[in-house]
Amino acid sequence: MSDTITRNFLGLPVSGELRGGSSRVEQKPVEELAPLLQALLDDPTIIEFGWTQYTPYFNDGEVCEFSANELWVRTTAETDTEDREYDDYDLTLWDHPSLGREKYEYVGEGWNRQCIPVAYEGQDEKRYYRVKALNEVITSGAYETALLDAFGDHALVTVRKDGIEVESYEHD
Repeated sequence: MSDTITRNFLGLPVSGELRGGSSRVEQKPVEELAPLLQALLDDPTIIEFGWTQYTPYFNDGEVCEFSANELWVRTTAETDTEDREYDDYDLTLWDHPSLGREKYEYVGEGWNRQCIPVAYEGQDEKRYYRVKALNEVITSGAYETALLDAFGDHALVTVRKDGIEVESYEHD
C-alpha cells in the first residue's frame, strides 16, 4: 500500500514511489562549536587536541560517507619521552592517561544490550567532561559539512592555542 502524496518539481507533477535519501544528521552552524572549542583552548593543561576526518576507501556494499572521528587530547602530563611515545589512539577518552575515563556497564540482553556510563575514574572530572562534550559534537555528524569545508577530506586536524594545523591523513 502506498500513500499518494502530491509533489511537484519546478511546477511539474511528480508521481511514483519516492525512496528516502541519506540518513545524515541535520547540520548545525559551525559557530555553535566555538564555546566548546574555546573551553579546551582556555585550559592551561591542554597543549593540543584534534581528530581525523575522512571518507573511507573500502567498499563493503555500504555507501562510504565522510565523518569526523574521536577526539584526542595531549595535556601537560603527556610529553614524549624515551620510555613512552603516545599516538592519537592512546590519547582518546576511552582510557586517557591523565584525563581519566568513564566506567561502563552493559545492560540488557542480545540486540537490546546497551553500554551505559556509570562512573568517572580520574583526577579532574570537570576537565574530562569538557573534553567529552567537544568529542560528542565533533563525532555527532552535525558539523560534518562545516568540518569538511574548513579542513578537507582525509585530514588530521590538530588544534593548538596559536592555531590549527591540517595534515594529510592516510588510513585504511
